[in-house]
Amino acid sequence: SVAIALMGRVPGVWITHTPDGELAIRIRGSTSIRGSTEPLYVIDGMPIQPGPAGQLSGISVYDIASIEVLKDVASTSMYGVRGANGVIVIKTKRPGGR
Repeated sequence: SVAIALMGRVPGVWITHTPDGELAIRIRGSTSIRGSTEPLYVIDGMPIQPGPAGQLSGISVYDIASIEVLKDVASTSMYGVRGANGVIVIKTKRPGGR
């Protein structure tokens, strides 16, 4: 999973277990006025809504080319309030390769 791929590799990123046993990704120090701690996920340039526990179903770590975690205001400002809790940018490998 994406959470396991990030575990221990990016400073300031927490991977926590939810009550239903799923893994959730949180970026330390980021909270919005809505009370949410869920970061924004952007996959191949498209913002997506993760599952209820923050899981990204349907994405295999084998299909991921890169993951970038944006934490500071300067790098998340282009996403507006949706990026207030940080942004996880995922680029996938394309069929045919690059």
